[in-house]
Amino acid sequence: MENQDEIRYQEAAKRVKKIKGFYSHLGVYIVVNIMIFILNAQSVNEGESYFQWKTLSTPFFWGIGLVAHGLSVFLPSMILGENWEEKKIKELMEKEKNNKWE
Repeated sequence: MENQDEIRYQEAAKRVKKIKGFYSHLGVYIVVNIMIFILNAQSVNEGESYFQWKTLSTPFFWGIGLVAHGLSVFLPSMILGENWEEKKIKELMEKEKNNKWE
C-alpha cells in the first residue's frame, strides 16, 4: 500500500509542476505584453492608431501558444476524468501480466 501512495504522490507532484509551469508562462505573457504595449504606446506618432498589425502580432501568436499550453495542462482531466491515468496504468499492467503467462 505504501508503494501506491508513493506513486500517487509522484503523479500529483508532476501534475502540480505542470500547472505551476502554465501559471509561470501566463505571468510572463502578461508582464511582457504590458511592457510591449507601454513601449509601443509611447512611440506612436501623432495621428497614428496604436492598434496595428505589428503591435498585435506578438500577443496574438504567443496567445495561441499559451492557449495550447493551457489545454495540454487542463484538458485531459476535464475530458478523460481525474483517475483516467491511474485506470489506464492498471489496465495496461494487467494486460502485460496476462500476456506473460500465455
